[in-house]
Amino acid sequence: MAALAAASPGGDELEEDEDELEPGLDEAEAEPDGGSGAKEAGGARGAVLTRRGITLRVLLRDGLLEPARGVLSIYYLGKKFVGDLGADGTITWQETGQVFNSPSAWATHCKRLVNPAKKSGCGWASVRYKGQKLDQYKAAWLRKHQPNAPPAEESLASEGEEEEMPEEEEEEATREGRVPVLEPAAAKRTEEKSKKQQCKSLAELAGTDHGPPGKSLESKPRVPVRYCTLGTRDSARSPQTLVEVTPFAAINKFQPFNVAISSNVLLLLDFHSHLTRSEVVGYLGGRWDTSTQLLTVLRAFPCRTRLGDAEAAGAVEEEICQSLFLRGLSLVGWYHSHPFGPALPSLHDIDAQMDYQLKLQGSGNGFQPCLALICGPYYHGNPGVESKIAPFWVMPPPEQRPNDYGIPMEVEVTYIQDGFLTNDVLQEM
Repeated sequence: MAALAAASPGGDELEEDEDELEPGLDEAEAEPDGGSGAKEAGGARGAVLTRRGITLRVLLRDGLLEPARGVLSIYYLGKKFVGDLGADGTITWQETGQVFNSPSAWATHCKRLVNPAKKSGCGWASVRYKGQKLDQYKAAWLRKHQPNAPPAEESLASEGEEEEMPEEEEEEATREGRVPVLEPAAAKRTEEKSKKQQCKSLAELAGTDHGPPGKSLESKPRVPVRYCTLGTRDSARSPQTLVEVTPFAAINKFQPFNVAISSNVLLLLDFHSHLTRSEVVGYLGGRWDTSTQLLTVLRAFPCRTRLGDAEAAGAVEEEICQSLFLRGLSLVGWYHSHPFGPALPSLHDIDAQMDYQLKLQGSGNGFQPCLALICGPYYHGNPGVESKIAPFWVMPPPEQRPNDYGIPMEVEVTYIQDGFLTNDVLQEM
């Protein structure tokens, strides 16, 4: 936060870089007629199945899998998908009833709903049967029927089916109880260290492009542009260029997480934004529930220092980190104001948010979203006298255009009406 109070979060990207060869092809291949898997593996009475030739139907026929409802699952960027395994090797997605002929087809479809830039799904490494990756069942079949076949790791690499990101692996393993649980004392120390590292990570990125202390921003109107007009990054383009946000519904995609915000949070950040004609910055504290995929924002923590004052910001950062920990909250995002402009992200805000998403994600805690809020207290274009407070999140650019800007996405939020002002809010005000 030192930098946040002085500069201005990435699943991100949390995306696995696994490109399958022709997703869905593996299951569409014809199976050898008749006989058991052992006969096919024998070599003398039929062709030996390659790794890609082993389909769900083969595993079902040889008893490694059994058809049942809800036995297949995918976890991706905080979203869970559940499917039924049919006796004919097809997969039925429970949420929509859609039927898929292969793990690759289902995984690719689901992942593109969350991340439109996703090229492939790496189905056998992504889809799990009763909590275990389908790849493991394929490897078990090979060990039984083709003991002289190359090791699974070699076959896997040869087919371009790379492992999923460790974050997803650890997140699901934790839910299923397959990860050792820390002793209480050790867990508490780890939690405290994690929260402090989160604060420091965002702090290192914050406030580097907000102008001199005390300077009133938005001195002249800035006309927002549509994301599709930006194209590749251009050093000649002003980082203060405002960009319109894109609703997930407009591109027929899922929002990868749900958000609920306390009304006291909105009150405090709005109050903070009205205290000065300069831009202000603060942190958001709350909780992330992996089982419901719900991010709840419960507290706002204003940075009570001038932008650019790195020395004072260090003390504010430490105070907020301690406050988060003592209240049992996690760092879940940040906010800042555009005093006289619309509550839309600038190119600088977009890059900062993407960095924050990556920083808050860390390296081994599973997916955790990071929310950004922008408040426009004095903008003449607001529909009424009240401020416009807008949440956004950044989707990575398409894989084939890595030099493009991230895509600012509008986040749908549920607002929780608090019955009273807490002591924390009153003390901050």
